[in-house]
Amino acid sequence: MKLGKLILPFLICWGLTATTEAATPSSLSELLENVRRNQQQQEVTNSEREQRFLAEKDTQEQRLHTLQEALEAEQRRSTQLQQTFDQNEETIASLETKLQARSGSLLELFGFYRQVSGDTAALFKDSLISTQIPGRVQQVKQLAKHDSMPSIQQLEALWFLLQQEMTESGRVVSYPARVVAADGNEREQQVTRVGVFIAVSSGRFLRHLPDSGKLQELPRQPATRYLELAANLEKATTGMHSMVIDPSRGSVFSLLMQTPDLIERIRQGKLIGYVIIAVCVIGLFIALKGLLHLFYVGRKVRQQLKSESPDRNNPLGRVMAIYRENTSLSSETLELKMDESIIKDSSRLQRGLSSLKILAAIAPLLGLLGTVTGLIETFQSITLFGAGDPGLMAGGISQALVTTVLGLTTAIPLILLHSILASRSRHLVSLLEEQSAGIIALHAEKSERHASLA
Repeated sequence: MKLGKLILPFLICWGLTATTEAATPSSLSELLENVRRNQQQQEVTNSEREQRFLAEKDTQEQRLHTLQEALEAEQRRSTQLQQTFDQNEETIASLETKLQARSGSLLELFGFYRQVSGDTAALFKDSLISTQIPGRVQQVKQLAKHDSMPSIQQLEALWFLLQQEMTESGRVVSYPARVVAADGNEREQQVTRVGVFIAVSSGRFLRHLPDSGKLQELPRQPATRYLELAANLEKATTGMHSMVIDPSRGSVFSLLMQTPDLIERIRQGKLIGYVIIAVCVIGLFIALKGLLHLFYVGRKVRQQLKSESPDRNNPLGRVMAIYRENTSLSSETLELKMDESIIKDSSRLQRGLSSLKILAAIAPLLGLLGTVTGLIETFQSITLFGAGDPGLMAGGISQALVTTVLGLTTAIPLILLHSILASRSRHLVSLLEEQSAGIIALHAEKSERHASLA
């Protein structure tokens, strides 16, 4: 009984863990029978599992054996490959040594190729021909980027580009291109290129902008005669024509744009420069008036020398008229009357000479005044801002130099004109005195002849 009590819980637990779905036993005998059946079924299941496990064990051992053989084969192959790799490394090192020994000239060629490609790219960037044939700079840069030995095609491409540059540099060509006008607007125009030196469009000179690869009109154009040459060249189709070029490829024209013209030079002289110009204009007016007057008087005097009848419209005619009207006077009295007429005409002939002489003396003094004023302004700029920036001193120096030039430019022609006027007036006065002396001598001779006859 006690054994049944002990087995009963165990059997209950066994029955609960069984995989069968048997109904709950109604007695211990039924329960025992269920347990027995379950044990038999479990033994069968375990036997099947064991058989399956044993069969799988053989299969796994066979697979393991196969994989071990494959591993050993791969290890042998790896060893062979490693040996082959080491042999190839030695062979490559030996071949590289031979290559370096045999390709010394080729390496030198490669270095020269890279250098020439870089220099050519810089040349094409600044070349005026690139505005006609765009894309050359990028093409040369692509050739220069290769790290390997250049091929025959690459060498021929570089050769072609250099030959193209040489050929185009000796041609005068017209082609459409983008041009930036002076107002900043960009438009496509017909451009005429003279080699690599200069380009013109619509009769105006252009400059090349290497950074953008475009053409731009010069803000300040050269003289009119050069613009006419540019216009004639654009109209021409054949033959030889005169043309101005810039051998520096833009440097001379850049300096030309910075060079002030005559009006700007005059403005640099400021107030004193305008005063000197006014003095020059007044002096030239006086000199021109005097020259015209002396020319007119001289022509009248020469006409009077050819005529015996006196004409009071000229000094010599007035002297002759005095003689005709006073033939009865003595020689001394007649001489005094003629001298009086000559002195009056001399003052008329020498009119304006003193003013012209004064203006010629004032002009360089005004230039000196402008020089001193410009130097004072320069020193004031140095005192305020120092001598580090030449642009701050340029205004005073320009005034100092321009006024000096204006003063000398005014004084020199005024002195020459004064000398010419004085010489011509003295010549006319001498002619009047000579003719007057001759008339007095003739009158005295006649008077002595009458006195001797009487």
